[in-house]
Amino acid sequence: MGRQWLHAKREVASLKKSKTTSKFVREITLAARQGADPALNARLAAALERARKESVSRDIIERAIQKGSGTGGGKDSLEHMVFEGYAPHKVPLIVEVYTDNHNRTAPEIRVLFKAGSLGSSGSNKFLFDQVGIVEAHHPKTDTDREAAAIEAGANEVEALTHAQNDDIPEDSCGAKFLSERAAVHGVADWLKKNGWTVVTSEQGYVPKNYPELSDEQRGEVGTFLQSLEDHDDVHRVWAAVR
Repeated sequence: MGRQWLHAKREVASLKKSKTTSKFVREITLAARQGADPALNARLAAALERARKESVSRDIIERAIQKGSGTGGGKDSLEHMVFEGYAPHKVPLIVEVYTDNHNRTAPEIRVLFKAGSLGSSGSNKFLFDQVGIVEAHHPKTDTDREAAAIEAGANEVEALTHAQNDDIPEDSCGAKFLSERAAVHGVADWLKKNGWTVVTSEQGYVPKNYPELSDEQRGEVGTFLQSLEDHDDVHRVWAAVR
């Protein structure tokens, strides 16, 4: 999940991402656009797993799936918007938003940029690679991440711990796999079939470079990014913070 900045923020500022039912519903709705069967849709399966852990009701989950897949009476009217800009200390970031009213949301996001100390908007997508991201864990702590990445068809892999992602159990082998955007479903599918539990499966952005920041600066960046994340329509915040 675009959570690089969130991981750093947890370590530096001891802040935690707020998980609301509305954001789980949106994620399920968006994932269901790719199909209503979680067995064939890794992103939906991961979204359902997280929602159930947070005790989102079955009725709410079913309505979100129907809305996203077009199988229910409701219509998915969410519009995708992307904002590019900078957090304090010139940290580049990309904000993905899904909204049913862009005339309301766009000005609100711009206000947040202006309100953030030293935050600013501006084109910067060239500073990121667009990739497929799969986060998963295996019950055997000695599992070979590199071998799994090769077999799954991922381009890169790195260790992922519980401190970085609450969905990774402490006594497991956690990993973040990066792939081509079009290959993300195949990577997640192979992992699921080979003993891994997938907690995130999505297309996103990975920074090409990371600015050097002091602990105080990282805390300021984290506070600014939290203000963006707290907006109801913000789906993901991708930022160049380790």
